[in-house]
Amino acid sequence: MSQTVFCRKYQQELEALPIPPLPGKKGQEIQASVSKQAWEEWQALQTRLINEKHLNMLEPSARAYLMEQMECFLDNRETDQAEGYVPRES
Repeated sequence: MSQTVFCRKYQQELEALPIPPLPGKKGQEIQASVSKQAWEEWQALQTRLINEKHLNMLEPSARAYLMEQMECFLDNRETDQAEGYVPRES
């Protein structure tokens, strides 16, 4: 049986991340407060932002931008969206 965590995005107990997604204290904080589902959704948005905004991940400003967007996403605040992105209809 997998472990659960009280997800700060969805405000309910959901499946936990098996390992910290980032190094250091920040990764441990995310593992303790973010569900696997929320993290996977963030990764999809992060990929769209990197691709559509042509972010260079070698630049500290691009990494800082993504960290800011990650915090907004996980706290259910408004995030930037990739221009022209249309979600698939279920």
